[in-house]
Amino acid sequence: MAKESFDKEIQFLRMLMLTSGAYNRIQFAERLGISVHTFDKTTRRLKEIAAASASPSTSTKDPQDLPLAVRYNYYETTDPILLFLFRTKSLKESESMRITLILEALNGQEMTAMELIDACSSKMQEDMPLPDEKTIRSDLKYLESVGVIHKKNASRPYQYQLQNELLRSLSDDELIDLYDFVDVMSNTQVPSVQGYLLRDSLKKHLMRLFDEASSIEAFLYKYHYHSRILDEAHLYTLLEAIRHRRRVRFRYFTPKAEKTYSAQSTNPRFEREDEGKWHKALPLKIVYDHQYGRWYMLSSDREGIRKFRMEGMTHLEEAESIPEADFQLKTAALEEKLQTSWLIDTGQPVKVRVRFFSPEPPEPDFIKQRVLLQGQWGEIVEEDEQSFIYEITVNGITEIKPWLRSFGSSCEVLAPRHLRREMIEEWKEIQAYYESI
Repeated sequence: MAKESFDKEIQFLRMLMLTSGAYNRIQFAERLGISVHTFDKTTRRLKEIAAASASPSTSTKDPQDLPLAVRYNYYETTDPILLFLFRTKSLKESESMRITLILEALNGQEMTAMELIDACSSKMQEDMPLPDEKTIRSDLKYLESVGVIHKKNASRPYQYQLQNELLRSLSDDELIDLYDFVDVMSNTQVPSVQGYLLRDSLKKHLMRLFDEASSIEAFLYKYHYHSRILDEAHLYTLLEAIRHRRRVRFRYFTPKAEKTYSAQSTNPRFEREDEGKWHKALPLKIVYDHQYGRWYMLSSDREGIRKFRMEGMTHLEEAESIPEADFQLKTAALEEKLQTSWLIDTGQPVKVRVRFFSPEPPEPDFIKQRVLLQGQWGEIVEEDEQSFIYEITVNGITEIKPWLRSFGSSCEVLAPRHLRREMIEEWKEIQAYYESI
């Protein structure tokens, strides 16, 4: 799958989940910044992927209607439905067929690259090109890099074998324990995509050992942040760029942009304006916002420290590297700005003073417990039986305000005065919604 195609399908699925099928074809294509023809072609492609990746827990009654399938399956299944896109990332149909044949040939035996060429050529479908030595060796290098196969010997010609000793060495009970652990971690930790893919592989293996799925489903989870999974498509590219001190180049669409994607123009005569802007920046830190399920890239460019929401990044690719000393200087500057940041705000520090009201006895003081758990470096400076006062110095008020608002009537902002006024106005607006009809 081409890189641009993968970007387009990510944005397509994100909008499909957010709109729940409310847009027609023309509106959908216009919002994405693609033609209706491209919209139809992308829909067909995603239907094929969904059908090929379907499992009993994610199958649909009407697989022909992709919007309805995604819309209703999201509420019916405990599996993250958008994971099927990752199972086919960067794999064309011919590549998928070759890798399948290679793994089938290596099942239970060791083979050299030349032997695998003969095995693949004899079973390749007539309408697909026969693989050459360079192609097979490239496939073997890829499978070795992801840990699926490994070289059995240290000298040429190399013999390859499946790397599945873990599954074969564990007992049935140990396999179930391993599956339960991966299931818990992939549903509660971030990043999660690789954990889900490992979970699915273990589940398929256990399904071959046990007749009933209920015997291995110890836990059930409901996934809430579908965009988080889609944003992980960029995560490991950015982490690799940070590791090698490389800049990245990408097209960025702001959250307020009228379009969320724009197809690359292949004909200069028909080139049109789009909302996305090209950026080149040095990624320094990746931050995940648990409250909204969003990934952020914190970077440095000519304008200084910049922050980008990863859901607006497309056409991401690595660029040139920079000296280690320069990277360390920029990282230190960023960390200094983030010292008093609630999340990623790099504005001016401000002291926030809040009174929290404790529940009446004999109720446990869950308000105080939550403040101590989530309040980061803030401190309780005064306390009596009815309430306590909490103080914290943060960069700006934008990021801490939703947290304070979530306490409802159990929280009163004392300072700064402009934050207090903003909270009063917001609660007045909310109160107006509940006036008598």
